Amino acid sequence: MPDNNSILQKLDGLEARFEEVSTLITDPSVIADQQRYVKLTREYKELSDVMEARKRYITCLNSIKEAKDILANESDPDMKEMAREELSANEELQPKLEEEIKIALVPKDPEDAKNVQMEIRAGAGGDEAALFAGDLFNMYKKYCDKKGWNLSITSVSEGAVGGFKEIDCAISGEGVYGVLKYESGVHRVQRVPATETQGRMHTSAATVAVLPEADKFEVNINEGDIKWDTFRSSGAGGQNVNKVESGVRLRYPWKNPNTGEVEEILIECTETRDQPKNKERALSRLYTFIHDREHQKYVDDIASRRKSLVSTGDRSAKIRTYNFPQGRVTDHRIGYTTHDLNGFLNGDIQDMIDALTVAENAEKLKESEL
Repeated sequence: MPDNNSILQKLDGLEARFEEVSTLITDPSVIADQQRYVKLTREYKELSDVMEARKRYITCLNSIKEAKDILANESDPDMKEMAREELSANEELQPKLEEEIKIALVPKDPEDAKNVQMEIRAGAGGDEAALFAGDLFNMYKKYCDKKGWNLSITSVSEGAVGGFKEIDCAISGEGVYGVLKYESGVHRVQRVPATETQGRMHTSAATVAVLPEADKFEVNINEGDIKWDTFRSSGAGGQNVNKVESGVRLRYPWKNPNTGEVEEILIECTETRDQPKNKERALSRLYTFIHDREHQKYVDDIASRRKSLVSTGDRSAKIRTYNFPQGRVTDHRIGYTTHDLNGFLNGDIQDMIDALTVAENAEKLKESEL
């Protein structure tokens, strides 16, 4: 059993910081500095969770001590019986609270609370890969519905026989990136395609990239440098589509901080029939794109330092196989398999995500040597 005092010492050290942050977030000069205020309110929430766990842990330790005192000094058999029950319950609770506190003390990834941009691309496998990319999109759509998250498609290119060559969407809700970040990578499918007349099994793939949405203050964009064009959307949608120039295209000259070269970023958005909304969404994608590029070096450094089992963000790694003949889904990073392939594709992916989260927390605990 870990030394209780070392856990309590860590928690006591954080108590002073909690008091300090509580005062700072009411200071008008801090509130005026939006970047600092957002950072501190996030820290306040994390610390208040830790302080709540500290309170429960101290209560548990005190109950154990009291129960032992009663058993040592009390002669009344009823009192002793109650003390035995109390001792047993709290000794069972103690390691659970210690585990909870250790995980709470592991530094959080500040990106975890963010909304995301998700990109799904058909990989090797032609029409069948596009159909599989469609299956993955539907799976995430159903999962988002279950979580009460909002998913909106930002750009789409359909496959010749269905599915998608590529589809991008924005997902917003509580703690979206912290949950969906494990989905980045290559997803592989093994099945007899609907497009195959001979009934042979094929292996195809689709890539999923999950990017945290950038906060505007993290990325410096001179909006005066953006060149906007409008155009008529094409596709289904009745007469309005061809008459109104609702599609928007932005071009932005971006200086790559790594090479110093200026490259033009081109983003189109035809998602809604409302031009201002499309402009807003295209701008949001520009912020996210630049944030992803500028933060990639930081992400790579973190990944190589942590060598984490799970979210290294390596998009070339085959992370998961969906095997239709055997009705199973296997995640290769943690060796987790479920035999409910249909349920999984219907959005029942929470158990897999929980297993990945537990694996990553275990990895972090090892590194922080708590």
